[in-house]
Amino acid sequence: MFFTPIGGRRVRAGWAAVWAAAVAVGLSACGGGGTSAGPADIPADNGLSPVAALGQKIFHDPTLSASGRQSCASCHEAAFGHAQPNGLAAQLGGPHLDLQGGRQSPTIRYLAGNKAFFFDTDGTPTGGFFWDGRATSLQDQAGQPFLNPVEMANGSKDEVVRRLAAASYAGEFRQVFGAAILADTEAAYQRLTLALQQYQLEDVSFRPYSSKYDAFLLGKARLDAQELRGLALFNNPAKGNCNACHPSGRGADGSMPLFTDFTYDSLGVPRNPALGQNADPAFFDLGLCARAGGDLAARGDLCGLFKVPTLRNVALRQALFHNGYFKTLKDAVTFYVQRDTNPEKWYPVNADGSVRKFDDLPARYQANVNVTEVPYDRQPGDAPALSDEEVDDVVAFLKTLTDGYQP
Repeated sequence: MFFTPIGGRRVRAGWAAVWAAAVAVGLSACGGGGTSAGPADIPADNGLSPVAALGQKIFHDPTLSASGRQSCASCHEAAFGHAQPNGLAAQLGGPHLDLQGGRQSPTIRYLAGNKAFFFDTDGTPTGGFFWDGRATSLQDQAGQPFLNPVEMANGSKDEVVRRLAAASYAGEFRQVFGAAILADTEAAYQRLTLALQQYQLEDVSFRPYSSKYDAFLLGKARLDAQELRGLALFNNPAKGNCNACHPSGRGADGSMPLFTDFTYDSLGVPRNPALGQNADPAFFDLGLCARAGGDLAARGDLCGLFKVPTLRNVALRQALFHNGYFKTLKDAVTFYVQRDTNPEKWYPVNADGSVRKFDDLPARYQANVNVTEVPYDRQPGDAPALSDEEVDDVVAFLKTLTDGYQP
């Protein structure tokens, strides 16, 4: 259920097992100034390989941006589950940190089980990095924020490499990758993204599995009565049905659940006026079918679909969904179960009392919105799949997915 299921079809729950053999980790858009430590604050003896240690410094280095004030860690802060550290609809970037992005900065934690985008055997779009899966690999994704004009805003790869050559760790970069590496822009840029990948593969903070729920699955903690009720509702196909997209059980190999099946869905999230791009009434963020490169432009059935993220550490988020519309978990879960029973609570109401439902999609794509699965299979006047008290129970369970649990 949470954030994203695929219009009318339910997809597999076996992705948790992918983690053990995975080698790809996602690095998503870097936007907005954060408070994370810079390269000089990183301890030298951190247990990482030389390549990963360079990646850690690159990840925390704001001097690689046009503003000189924005690093990858700026919108992927460890204290917030490697997601954005504020409630902005989208982070600010650009040469002067005054240009707004178009989407939330998603968490980059627990992405090692992800793969490049593909269509499953039943035609289900799966995998890929970013909200629209446009990056074909970790290194592709890692390199994009440096060149995005509303993010780190470098004008070219050559500009990024010049900044890298002036960094305090440039000598270390040459030592690891060769004395002449910074003279070859393409080779240097490839190594930069490789280092970012290796950092996330090696640093266990990107996959700590240290939540209360992890401890519960290992028999080291007990969930309280409300949390247990929430877990039952989360898994119940007639109630929350969240487990359909966010599997909560351990994999066949014993691996911990990732709380995503890496698929896509259209949920009809309300239009967010806090996004500057939405000031144009003709603009719509169409997600999967409109991603850069145009490879899916002919697939109208994919318009309005966005990637299902992990729910791990979701309680740390201060803005939810791809457009940051909701600011609390309570409101987000309530939207799920009342979107169709009480649409007037979520969408604009016309003068005649009619509701402009699914107002962030053109009318021709509104049929892509998931209206068949529980809890979306309701009509006005029906009882929501969850009562208000049951919503509170689900929220209590979701809070057990926050890393750093101390018994």
